[in-house]
Amino acid sequence: MTQNPNQELNPETMSYKVKSICLPFSLLSIQLLFCLLAFSQKKVVEIDHRFDAVDQLLKQNKKDLGTDFAVVVWQNGKILYQHQGTEDFSPKTAAPIAGAADWMTAALVMTFVDEGKLSLDDKVTKYIPMFGKYMKGYITVRNCLTSTLGIKVDQGIKKALEKVKYEALEDAVNAIASKRDIGTNPSTEFFYSSLGFDIAARVCEVVGKKPYERLMSERIVRPLKMRGTTFDNQNGGAPDPSGGAMSTANDYIAFLGMLLDSGMAGDKRILSEKSVEELESPQFTNLPVKYIPKDLQGAKIGLGNYILSPNGSGTVWASPSLQGCFPYIDKCRHYAAVLLELKPEEDKKPIGQNMMNLISAQLTSSCN
Repeated sequence: MTQNPNQELNPETMSYKVKSICLPFSLLSIQLLFCLLAFSQKKVVEIDHRFDAVDQLLKQNKKDLGTDFAVVVWQNGKILYQHQGTEDFSPKTAAPIAGAADWMTAALVMTFVDEGKLSLDDKVTKYIPMFGKYMKGYITVRNCLTSTLGIKVDQGIKKALEKVKYEALEDAVNAIASKRDIGTNPSTEFFYSSLGFDIAARVCEVVGKKPYERLMSERIVRPLKMRGTTFDNQNGGAPDPSGGAMSTANDYIAFLGMLLDSGMAGDKRILSEKSVEELESPQFTNLPVKYIPKDLQGAKIGLGNYILSPNGSGTVWASPSLQGCFPYIDKCRHYAAVLLELKPEEDKKPIGQNMMNLISAQLTSSCN
């Protein structure tokens, strides 16, 4: 309100008005000050310095990691730690996961084992008779999930990522049966490749009477709310269970959390406890290893995953890919973690395992 210049001021009245206005503002200022102090204290408490060494590791390896990467660590239903290279690449960003999808294909196979519709020791010819015509009749589903097929494959990241385009998964697997040579008998040596997982995916199609990507969606992806995960071939043509898989760090953590909780996702059962135990059981423990990625040197073979032994414990299960994804679970510390990156390199440092060692050192173990 504008004061009339001719109006006589009443000092007592003016003083009262000023006090009555200032008092609420003073109280509000004090309340805001307390809120800011409380907020500041809360932020300090929430900083978890246990993972400072992980931050430092990621900074030191920027040359290998690039800027497009994300890390998520999960325990007891909540995120313990996460890190991303840039604002544009977050734990919700989808990226190729290549061979890290083998774990998911193995889990899909186990859903049919749970239903009694197939056995790991069934011969592939029971579902795909063509393998019997080309001297590959002794290959089992278990061989497919452990890279112990005996079929010749090329070594190295570039060769592993090169695939001929086919219109359907059936065509791709028939080509494996008819065009790939046998190098040795099944179950006699380990040679890392994606061929077996393509065959296992096709077996699921035959048993489930639906396309592989639809079976994955219905049985694994959708129940776990993995909305950023797909298995379509990014270059067109047949779905590629290993080379064509895309996922996010958050999605893969949902899958790992299910395994960590013995096949449960909330109140939903995805796999039986027995199937989870089978996935994690060492397979063909005494076989010679002809080729294995550097991150897996000394590891034991599981179904679509590998058992690592930090400090000789043998309680970590991982499924690293040549494309730049390092997911794992630690049963002793009951946590899961994933490093997802976009920069695959043949001779890069084993950042995933180094990260795992730093994280595990900060968490309490329940194992002796």
